[in-house]
Amino acid sequence: MSLRINPDPAPDLLAAIAQNRQAQNTALQQISTGRQVNQISDNPAAAAEVILNHIRGGQDNQYLQNISDLTAQGNSIDSTLSSVVQAMTQAISLGTEGANGTLSDSNRQAIAQQLTGIRDQVLSLANQTYQGSYVFAGTATSTQPFVLDPSQPDGVKYNGNTNVNSITISQGNTIAINAPGSQIFTNPAGDVLGSLNGMITALQNNSGLAAANTNLQQAFSQLTSQRVFYGNTLQQLQSTQTFLNSDKIQLAQQENTLVGVDLASSITNLQQATVATNAILSATGQILSTMNLLNFLK
Repeated sequence: MSLRINPDPAPDLLAAIAQNRQAQNTALQQISTGRQVNQISDNPAAAAEVILNHIRGGQDNQYLQNISDLTAQGNSIDSTLSSVVQAMTQAISLGTEGANGTLSDSNRQAIAQQLTGIRDQVLSLANQTYQGSYVFAGTATSTQPFVLDPSQPDGVKYNGNTNVNSITISQGNTIAINAPGSQIFTNPAGDVLGSLNGMITALQNNSGLAAANTNLQQAFSQLTSQRVFYGNTLQQLQSTQTFLNSDKIQLAQQENTLVGVDLASSITNLQQATVATNAILSATGQILSTMNLLNFLK
């Protein structure tokens, strides 16, 4: 039987070396990136799913940024309303004191003066800004909402509007982020600024003190009920933030399942490809030596 030798083994050897080099490069890339899909051609279906996950993750990040901004604003507004509640608590106490029939005119005038200071403090709080925008002006955030105006029945004019600002905080979830200032400070069901003005006038005139006190208490109740809106909004923001963070974790887990690499398997593949490449190179040397010997013996 005659020995058959491929007269030109070079193409086969080069192809085998290239194949193993590619296997080495693939394994190295997987080890360095921690991913088994590094370009669309590696796994088109998985790559498409990852792209969709990235889009959704980007949306989650934007929603989380919205929530972070709104939470900071909401906390600022809630702190402002807390100060108003404290001021109204003091005003009710002074109003009760001022309604004491045994007080002298000078004492009532002194209490009226204290209430004027409280009224001015509440007016300033009602004109509070956050990052340059009036927070109690509805959507007219560049307009100072409240000014004293003796021509108005309650002595205060509201220059804002009754609209609300809304923003999307998750897919399909849009919330109102403010209550109009007129709903909080000059509500007919309990007029905060108007009741303060009424109490001041009652003390100055020593007339209608009982009714003025009742109006103060109604305004206080209305104020606290309106403050609940911001408390509920902050709770909703927090729960949505928790949901979005959980969604981001889930997306990361899905991506790892789709394109994550089994590190041990990739290391094994690299070792096997390296061994195979070295074996081919060694065999190539032996084949070339044999061919040279046969050519010499011809």
